[in-house]
Amino acid sequence: MGSTGPPGNHALIFGATGIQGWAVTNQLLKGYPSSDSFDKVTALANRPPSENLLWPSSDKLQIVSGINLLNENGQEALEKQMKEKVPSIETVTHVFFFAYIFKEDPSEEISVNVELLKRAIAAAENLSKHLQFVLLPTGTKAYGVQCLAEFPFADKLPLSEDLPRIPEPWQSQNFYYNQTDWLESQSKGKQWTWCEVRPDVVVGFVPNNNVYCLAQTLATYLSCYREVEGAGAEVQFPGNGKSWKILSNDSSQDVIARFCIHAVLHPEACGQGKAFNVADNSQPSSWSEKWPVICEFFGLKGVAPPSGGSGPRPPTYLSDHLEQWKKIEKKHSLATGRVGNERSLGGFDYFIMTMFDFDRHLDLSKEIKAWNQGGKAEEIDTKTAWWTTFDRFRQAKIIP
Repeated sequence: MGSTGPPGNHALIFGATGIQGWAVTNQLLKGYPSSDSFDKVTALANRPPSENLLWPSSDKLQIVSGINLLNENGQEALEKQMKEKVPSIETVTHVFFFAYIFKEDPSEEISVNVELLKRAIAAAENLSKHLQFVLLPTGTKAYGVQCLAEFPFADKLPLSEDLPRIPEPWQSQNFYYNQTDWLESQSKGKQWTWCEVRPDVVVGFVPNNNVYCLAQTLATYLSCYREVEGAGAEVQFPGNGKSWKILSNDSSQDVIARFCIHAVLHPEACGQGKAFNVADNSQPSSWSEKWPVICEFFGLKGVAPPSGGSGPRPPTYLSDHLEQWKKIEKKHSLATGRVGNERSLGGFDYFIMTMFDFDRHLDLSKEIKAWNQGGKAEEIDTKTAWWTTFDRFRQAKIIP
């Protein structure tokens, strides 16, 4: 090394085994945008990571689990624990914040997720004098996609970052706004800055079971379907005729990760609390285009939903064929625990593939312009996004 200047870049990733955190860690370890961009990568995971992380081996990486941001003894105890558990915490330069706790009650969800962020960023600020940038992911809930039939911006497509906040009563139920308001006030007059990225549905791999991972649900479902129904079988789309045709933009974890890394390294173009839509392609697509491509990976033929109805629901099909799935796990020595428990039976797939039955495509011009400043904006197609993800599930022995 021999250098006497300030330390090199040190990334601290909260929620490093979630869909987006895993991908940022993976891209940093692969040397994006260059091998000397970061000297150290600290991956914080709430649960101990599984053995199938698929990250490239690197002496830059340290994995730390068991840090409870919401410990009962408060901020001081958290900082003491982080100081003990995270080697070189005093050199952290960039924080990627992907921690999240779901609560059904909106006011509880706001308070817990704002508290997570406050504690994490305050700890990073207090323990490192080198903090430069905080990256916060939000998403299209900032545009009110969760309002469904009352979606407020149906006449303002494609959705752009300069749209106002969504109307009440939805506005006060959206924790994103509370988090960004806190970051805005906390960063005033500081040497560090921040930005917000807004993907839509994230297409990606997770090593641990994750109820918000649509690709995991579809990977296990279509693997089981292929085993039960045979190669070449037709699979009807699980949504309805309306959701089959709507336009949206997938956001694959690799594209999100690379833009996030670019953003934190270019504070002049991406800081000051700017928000960026992030997605795979500026051309939106529909499930009618994507579903056949997704099913083809499994040797199946993806077809439209039945007239006036829906195809099989993935969690229901898996539940009905649990014995067959267990045989598949045994036959191929797969990792267990992805099917047949409360973490695999959520309604996330129904929400995304059926209830989201309105156009919600994104304007990516702001992302592309920022990425082209000091980098090169990337776009990928449906096949690359989904097949790369399914390949990872296969490598991790989660599907055969």
